[in-house]
Amino acid sequence: MKIPEDIEQLKSGNWINGFTDNITAGLEKCEEQCFILNSLPPSQKERRLTILRGLFGSIGEKYVLHSPFRCDFGFNIHIGENFVGNFNLTILDEAEVTIGDNVFIGPNVTICTIIHSLDPHERNEGIMRARAVRIKDNVWIAANVVILPGVTVGEGAVIGAGSVVTKDVAPFTLVAGNPAREIKKIPR
Repeated sequence: MKIPEDIEQLKSGNWINGFTDNITAGLEKCEEQCFILNSLPPSQKERRLTILRGLFGSIGEKYVLHSPFRCDFGFNIHIGENFVGNFNLTILDEAEVTIGDNVFIGPNVTICTIIHSLDPHERNEGIMRARAVRIKDNVWIAANVVILPGVTVGEGAVIGAGSVVTKDVAPFTLVAGNPAREIKKIPR
């Protein structure tokens, strides 16, 4: 699939005008696919799989993704093996979101890559940029967590319920709070 130039610029991390026809069309197309996916019963596994394989950049063979699920473009999402995404997972994927193997995500989690300008005039004109999010292998993200743009969650990390993750999480570390801070190291 050929990605329009303005969408490529957005995911590059540069400040751009995000109010373009291509970006709007991409968002609407993805919203339509998410609506169809969320309307299907879990028993329609093959149809759900077909939608997800067409929506995501990649996803492993073994996964569980509960509805409702929402994302912005889909093609920027890459998910490994043995993934669990619980109810109300939202991934705002204007930049790449890479999720490793054996990652468990609790209900009501939001992963954001988009950053709007702080200046209200620029923001109203659509000035924005995006920064990638990376979640390494063997990570557990508990319920009601928000992960902000540019964050990398290290291998084996655990993010406590209700946390807002504003900076990188070291491998094998438990973090919690708003903003999330280190609680303790996790034995390997």
